[in-house]
Amino acid sequence: ERLLGRLMDQGIESMEVLDVIRSTPRHIFLDEALSHRAYEDVALPIGHNQTISQPYIVARMTEAIISTGPVDKVLEIGTGCGYQTAIIAQLANSIYTVERIRPLLERAKKNLKLLGLRNIQYRHDDGSAGWKKSGPYDAIITTAAPQQIPKELLQQLAEGGRLVIPVGTESHQELRLITRHGDEFNSETLIAVRFVPLLKGQVQH
Repeated sequence: ERLLGRLMDQGIESMEVLDVIRSTPRHIFLDEALSHRAYEDVALPIGHNQTISQPYIVARMTEAIISTGPVDKVLEIGTGCGYQTAIIAQLANSIYTVERIRPLLERAKKNLKLLGLRNIQYRHDDGSAGWKKSGPYDAIITTAAPQQIPKELLQQLAEGGRLVIPVGTESHQELRLITRHGDEFNSETLIAVRFVPLLKGQVQH
């Protein structure tokens, strides 16, 4: 409840998002040594030089896609430990998630199975190319930052689809919401952020 209070203080308004965060046990996505910090509003390490995102960022990104249109089918780039996946899976009909680091993907599968979430398709691959075969998508969420937005992701958006993506270098990144209208893409900057870089062509077994 303290965490939810902080999220509301920072401007999260969607009760749908807040309710899902309330009911999702973040501690199961962390190593036992860090589980006592699960409900702090901070990013935490999950191994392989990756992090579980700060709850505020998860809430902000999720709110950005669900408050601007339908979320029947969602693509997530960067499964990580599966926490963001779990939040979206409870709000969308189906989610397709791509992770380039196999041990993280296997761990995420176990975490999400514990929660009984069955509307998730998994892929071990380079996320910068998206998942074309299963598109188009109502929304795409990217949890790693490219320096430039991959054209493949834009092309996999449905008409009216939204892409939420951090863009920039390690020293300066901003979270953008991009909406597709035909062949035009409207971009809105949301907040300054700091994510791990989106690495193209680097798949780890």
